[in-house]
Amino acid sequence: MQEAITITELTPNDFLSKVDQFVAIYAAAMGAERDELPSRRVIMERHTVNPGFRALAVTAVPAARIVAFSYGFRGLPGQWWHDVVHAGVSAECGLPAARTWLDEVLEVAEVHVHPDFQARGIGRRMVLALADGRAERTAVLSTRDAPTPARKLYRSLGFSDLLTDFVFPGGGPPYAIMGAVLPLASQPD
Repeated sequence: MQEAITITELTPNDFLSKVDQFVAIYAAAMGAERDELPSRRVIMERHTVNPGFRALAVTAVPAARIVAFSYGFRGLPGQWWHDVVHAGVSAECGLPAARTWLDEVLEVAEVHVHPDFQARGIGRRMVLALADGRAERTAVLSTRDAPTPARKLYRSLGFSDLLTDFVFPGGGPPYAIMGAVLPLASQPD
């Protein structure tokens, strides 16, 4: 029998008080190396001060164990990810396209479900809740550029590829930058 879940919206302070749990979920979901985690923690902490920060935690009931989290915020010039993606979209698609996608944007920064709880619709519920009622016109995110379940989920919610085979400064695996017009589609996978 599957455990029931609850989704709770967190204040920035609530998020910070649980950040170690979120980093652990990130590590499990992404297969991240231990040496990557301190910098990931700092990034997550830094994001809590961005305008329009919204975070969600998913708790399995009755175990009261956090099994997933997601957060996003208003993307603005001067934010590292926003500037890098804006430059990439401008170079590949032109400045008008970059402005269309990134001038009034919800940056979906993190969406992670512990592997023991994946394939249960939790990611879909989180992304829809994260984007619900937002004032931004678009939502943009990055995900591994591979045929993953996450990529399939984002496509089913109305996201399409803006850039593929995109490597962030500093290296790493190739990513797809995906965008959707808000409100998101809510059809099932």
